[in-house]
Amino acid sequence: MTEQARLNQPARAAVALVEVLLAAAAVWGAFVVWGAGVHTVVVRLTDGTVLTSTRWVGSWMAAAIGLGMVAGILLADAVREVLLATRVKRRRKSRDTEDFGYFAGHLNRA
Repeated sequence: MTEQARLNQPARAAVALVEVLLAAAAVWGAFVVWGAGVHTVVVRLTDGTVLTSTRWVGSWMAAAIGLGMVAGILLADAVREVLLATRVKRRRKSRDTEDFGYFAGHLNRA
């Protein structure tokens, strides 16, 4: 029988902190990249009319959405790391040798 890994590992809290910081950097980068993908075009006609339009660059938008998704995954994993850092390992009850695995009794006896 192989031994299970220990769940209560306080060093995982440091990993969670690093992941939260990386997620914050990814969100900040997403806002910067999104801003780079929006261009305003202003055209002035000869009669004085001003036409304003906004040009959206899809590659920058996709990069911003991707950074947001990376931030979400990092935050989800940070929650997992915190749970693994703080969870207490429970001791298992010892079973009798006559218990066939998970059964409390024999199958051929009533």
